[in-house]
This record gives sequence, C-alpha cells and structure tokens, in this order.
Amino acid sequence: MIHNLFKNKTFIFLIIFSSFLIILGFFPNNILNAQSNRQETYKQLNLFGDVFQRVQEQYVEEVTDKELIESAISGMLQSLDPHSSYLNAESYDDMQVKTKGTFGGLGIEITMEGGFVKVISPIDDTPAALAGMQSGDLIIAVNGESLRGLSINEAVSQLRGPIGSSIKITVVRNEEEPFELEIKRDVIKIKSVKHNIINNVGYVRLTTFSETTTEGLKTAVEKIKKEIGDNFLGLILDLRNNPGGLLNQSISVSDAFLNQGEIVSTKGRKNDDASRVFAKKGDIINGKPLIVLINSGSASASEIVAGALKDHSRAIIIGTRSFGKGSVQSIIPLAGNGAMRLTTARYYTPSGISIQAKGIQPDIIVEAGITEANKDKKKNRREENLKGSLDNKTTKSKDENPEPKIKLTVTEKLIQDNQVSRAIDLIRGISLFNNKINNISKN
Repeated sequence: MIHNLFKNKTFIFLIIFSSFLIILGFFPNNILNAQSNRQETYKQLNLFGDVFQRVQEQYVEEVTDKELIESAISGMLQSLDPHSSYLNAESYDDMQVKTKGTFGGLGIEITMEGGFVKVISPIDDTPAALAGMQSGDLIIAVNGESLRGLSINEAVSQLRGPIGSSIKITVVRNEEEPFELEIKRDVIKIKSVKHNIINNVGYVRLTTFSETTTEGLKTAVEKIKKEIGDNFLGLILDLRNNPGGLLNQSISVSDAFLNQGEIVSTKGRKNDDASRVFAKKGDIINGKPLIVLINSGSASASEIVAGALKDHSRAIIIGTRSFGKGSVQSIIPLAGNGAMRLTTARYYTPSGISIQAKGIQPDIIVEAGITEANKDKKKNRREENLKGSLDNKTTKSKDENPEPKIKLTVTEKLIQDNQVSRAIDLIRGISLFNNKINNISKN
C-alpha cells in the first residue's frame, strides 16, 4: 500500500537527515520548499491509499482494483478541463480508428458543460445529423437515464451500442423544453471532403480533419479548376460544423492557400514548449478570392485554418463566431495499451490572439437560414402569374393545377443556403470589381 512508504527506513532517514540540516541552516530556501512539497505529496498519496483500502474493504459491492484506479485517473484528468481525459484500451483504439475516417456510433463530437454532454457539432450524413441534432445541443439523458454527473467516458459508453440498435436521447436546445430524438447507431464513414460548382465558383466542404483531408482538398480543387477553366472566379471553403481533428492536417490545409507567414503557434507551460509553424510557397487557387464559412460548430483545427487565413488577409470569413476551442491535447500512450489525452498548450493565431473561449470572429456576420430570395419566392407576383393575362391564356389557377413538388439538387440546396449565397455574391462582386479595375488600367 502507498501509506507503507512511511515505514520505509530510507524515507525516515531522509526526513531525519533533512531536519538536521534545517536546524544547522545548511538548506537553501528552494530545497526547503521542495522538501515541504514532497512531504505534502506523500501525505496526499497516503490519504489516497487509505481511501482506496476502505473502498476495497467496506463498499457495499465488490469493485475491482482496476475499476477504482481507472476511475481515479479519469476523475483527476477531467477535473483539469473538459478536454483532458483517460482513454482505456478500447477508447484509445476507437480514437485511432476515428482519425482514419471510419468508426461506429452516432456521428457527434462532444464535450462536457455543466455536468451534461454538449454537442460541439454533428458530422455530415451521420445518424445524429440526419436525426436533426444541432451544434450546442445538450444531451441530458439516454433512454430515460440522466447523464448528469457522469464523466465524458461514462457518457460515451452510454451513447455507444451495437450497430443498428436504436437510442432515445433527451435534448435541451437553447431555452426550449426538453425533447427526444431517436437515433439508430451505425458505422460512421466520414467523407471529409466534398465539392461542388456554383455559377463558376468552387465550393469545398471539409467535414473533419482526418489523415486524407489535405489530399482530398487538393484533388477537389484541381477537379473544380479543370471543369470551370478560365472562368474560375474563386473558392468557398465551408468549415461549418467541422469539429476539428488532426493538427497537421489543419496546418497543411492552411498552407495550401498561403505563400508565406506563420500559420499557428502553440505555447505550453514552459518556454521551451512553444512552437511556431510557417507556410511554404504555393497557393492552390493562385490568389483567387477565398471565402471561409464558419459557425459555432467550427472548432479546434477549423479555427486554426480560419484564424490563419483571416490574419494574413487571404480569406474573408463569413458566418457566426466559432466554438472557441484553442487548446492543444497531446495523446500520451500508457502502459496497458491505454492512453491519456492531456491539454499541454494553447493555440495562437498568427497575430498572437488566443482562440480559447473566444473563437474566431467572422469578418461579415451572416446568420444561417434560407436566402430571402427563396423565402419570398412564392410572394413574387408578376404579369405572367395573373390568371388569363395576355399571351398566357392557358395559365390555370393554383387550385386547378397545383405545382408538383420538385426535389432540389445539391447545388440548388447550396444556393438556398443564406451563408453560401452571400459568399457566392461576394466572390462574384470581387471578381467583377477586379475586372473593372483591370479594364481602367488598360485604358
């Protein structure tokens, strides 16, 4: 037992010898302080040993040593901040699979807030996203059982289950009354890069930052440029509801649009823990206008990209303020195949601003929703809409010939997206302005 340390003859000798030197005035203050701290540490370890032994002997049900120690480690790490945690062997394996792009579950990135599970963001095309879960939702219960007071690992184990099984999640959204979502668990296959073309404007969505993200981005941009040709006006990089992922991928994505300058810096507890990463020459869209879309579900790696491109004036940021996760978690493998996720540093944008709890402020605030043009489309009335108008004698009333419901294409849905629509207008406006300036200079 840990408290048996005090019975160790060597330890007792060191205590007596240290006391003797103190009396003689031979100990410098820093050594005295170190000795005092060490004694306090042994005292607290002895307390832990006593509690551990009493639980073993007197708790109403038998608990294994492994369960007790893992719970103690988990509690110690989670008391530091919402992102530090203990990963047992199973959780560690799941995390490694997740960064490769395939894993099982609901498809949400979570953190802890006020004793409840908070959704950072649902991942595109996953069961959680399809069920209507949103960034900022609080999960207060699973199948009727409260999650309050559970550790994040315990909450995750409640959310996990066999592939194909259903789960009822009680959600609190903003100030609304709690409601239930029923979600069927599935294998989550993340396609981290999606692309499209809208009116000669490229659109690339990054759903997460996995091992294949940067290569996927470059491939998508090449396809867009090849299809549009000389009429390529610019690019929209959609990072909304992207919860982050691998740091090296966020750096390489930022570097893809920058020719020089710092991308991100990190500062830890000690001065020698600081690091700075710089861009290499090469812009994959050759200086064309770049718009980055963010919202409250854009976190961590997404914020690094948005912050770097904003600070270097390489992109215009549109949307709403990002999540504000500006801390660095190091995954430290432990004996027994588990690991610990420990917050070891903070991120800083090139201008030296910490992202932590502040997030990235967009250059232009645009709320999510359907564009006003599409929202009011049915209200628009023109001559040709009037029953029996000239040159339109065959027009029937709405009741006589109701309009069939048309399934929108992916591109049409994007155009209806208020934030995407504003980004397209801005790129087209910048391109038009630049062309006029070029024409004036030629004349």
